[in-house]
Amino acid sequence: MKCYIFVITIAFLLFPIDSNAFRKGEPKDFSIRLSDAVIERTKHDVTYDGSYRKIKYPGGDVPENVGVCTDVVIRAYRILGIDLQKDVHEEMKTHFKSFPKIWGLSRPDTNIDHRRVPNLQTFFKRKGISYKVTNNPRDYVTGDLVTWMLPGNLPHIGIVVNKQSGDGKRPLIVHNIGWGPKLEDILFEFPITGHYRYYGR
Repeated sequence: MKCYIFVITIAFLLFPIDSNAFRKGEPKDFSIRLSDAVIERTKHDVTYDGSYRKIKYPGGDVPENVGVCTDVVIRAYRILGIDLQKDVHEEMKTHFKSFPKIWGLSRPDTNIDHRRVPNLQTFFKRKGISYKVTNNPRDYVTGDLVTWMLPGNLPHIGIVVNKQSGDGKRPLIVHNIGWGPKLEDILFEFPITGHYRYYGR
């Protein structure tokens, strides 16, 4: 038994994680396309600005040169034809009481609801797939959505992509933490608060 455990341990050490890994039964093409879409976002010059703005609905967006962490996710999904503004709003219209009351709203607001991390977390739990948060990098595969709590109790979100850290031990993340969309090795840099997958309605 000890020999068996030793062999398994050595195998994990010798073979780095494959950030192209997928869970059984999940559409690989979607995951790769979402990864490609969010990596493409890193080519854009975006000033970090979460100001409230009136935008059209559906398909609304803040100006291309501004945005926050949620806008990286929203814009990546839009490339795949999925409108999180519309999806989140439709869910909030029907189940408003199930969403956070952090902002004192009495009804949904298509201008801002989908741009707030706690709302996205609630939405992904309800309409997507919610996974257990772990410290195992192998559990986070291409196309997964991860949320963190930054210092100062600031919620944050990013997408796992099909690229690995320099040592091959962790999948990289595309996110915007203040300097525009970046591809970085930050999976375990902050406390993880959520782990999700969403394929659209």
